[in-house]
Amino acid sequence: MSRIAKYPVAVPSGVEASISAGQISVKGPLGTLTQALTGDVVIRQENGELSFAVANDSRQAKAMSGTLRALVANMVTGVSKGFERRLNLVGVGFRAQVQGNALKLQLGFSHDIVHDLPAGVKAECPSQTEIVIKGADKQIVGQVAAEIRAYRRPEPYKGKGVRYADERVILKETKKK
Repeated sequence: MSRIAKYPVAVPSGVEASISAGQISVKGPLGTLTQALTGDVVIRQENGELSFAVANDSRQAKAMSGTLRALVANMVTGVSKGFERRLNLVGVGFRAQVQGNALKLQLGFSHDIVHDLPAGVKAECPSQTEIVIKGADKQIVGQVAAEIRAYRRPEPYKGKGVRYADERVILKETKKK
């Protein structure tokens, strides 16, 4: 069994987990998330905790027990606290603003980029060069942040582009004559 799967997932007050045939559903103040289950992992709910165990002794079951435990732990955290990713725009004239359910980006191209946000994801712009993406599903929040960063990745000579707030861009030295 996976070492990660040995630790139970604590379900805080205000969060409700229900296990039905083929899926687990976690409901909290920030929304509801579901995850499909396989027959390889057995989930037990007792005393406000979810515990995971392998159903058989196969290699697949051992791997899926840790994976499923991590996914469920992220679901519990997401519906109770939520997840966020911060992006910074570095460059002259690079701006971002939220327009309804879309994010309008000016990244030095001849046109503005309008990125539509999926359901369950919200964006905020505390300043023109900062973007905060929030949501309950960690995977979707990370995917939206990666899509926005992909419009203009940080380039290695001046560092201009869209970068994560905690990202360090190592600048290359320019060519000498």
